Amino acid sequence: MRPLIDGAVADLAAKQHGVVARRQLRELGISDDRIKGRLRRGQLHLLHRGVYAVGFRLSSREARWMAAVLACGPDAALSHRSAAQLWGLRGGFGGVIEVTRTKGWRPPAGALAHRLPLPSDERTMVEGIPVTTMPRTILDLAAVEPVRQVERALNEAEVQGLTDRLSIPDLLARYPRRRGSAALRALLADGAGSDGTTKSDLEERFVSLLDSHGLPRPRLNADVAVGGRFFSADCLWQGEGLIVELDGRAVHGTRKAFEADRERDRLLVAGGWRVIRVTWRQLRDQEAAVAADIRRALSGGALPFAA
Repeated sequence: MRPLIDGAVADLAAKQHGVVARRQLRELGISDDRIKGRLRRGQLHLLHRGVYAVGFRLSSREARWMAAVLACGPDAALSHRSAAQLWGLRGGFGGVIEVTRTKGWRPPAGALAHRLPLPSDERTMVEGIPVTTMPRTILDLAAVEPVRQVERALNEAEVQGLTDRLSIPDLLARYPRRRGSAALRALLADGAGSDGTTKSDLEERFVSLLDSHGLPRPRLNADVAVGGRFFSADCLWQGEGLIVELDGRAVHGTRKAFEADRERDRLLVAGGWRVIRVTWRQLRDQEAAVAADIRRALSGGALPFAA
């Protein structure tokens, strides 16, 4: 019997980043006395009241998120800034872990509990961790972060193509007076996440990459004349004959835009320009590689990719 139970505990821990709750162990048939015994033998390590690491102490951010959610009860979910980090809508990891649940609950050390309604259609799982859905996460973010950060989250969601059956406008209709709703409604009315805002963020991120790697800045949104036609280049180094186009899904994601971009690139290359396309995801996840490619292109080396 014990090997079967041990296997069940191991399977559960594997799905939850090495973390289990006392209530879950009880459901597997493990008594409180046996839980205490496992703690004494080092098979379990106490993380929060009623929450344990299985077999070894944990340090990953996913394990810490999972432990905080489990410590706040079965209907809790990672939320606000922590949820935005899990969704990839904002970078970094640090500070308190934010969790939402519908009933009052004393949060564990290092966590902040929000007591708010949390219907099932506003709660999901990401990497095995209960978390607020992407639209609900952005709505919650609007209540605690400056408008600029909310705008960035909207942009990132669009670039990543994140969607949910319950949209942000649906949530704004459900919670018309929720803190942050007015600011979020204004952002949507201004087209945040669907027009030039994303392009602006791409430019800012790209210039930051250039500065951090000691690369020269280009002219931004510069006019280029080729074959009697004028184009606007996202980033242009005139002397080196190099153009970098920054592609965000919101800006270049339609079929019409795709065709227009390729036509323009063909004409630019035929006119003697070299063209590189860089995406938001590449800027975020492959910074060193992008910087190395730009450096090589500026020095006259072969392009890593060209349209």
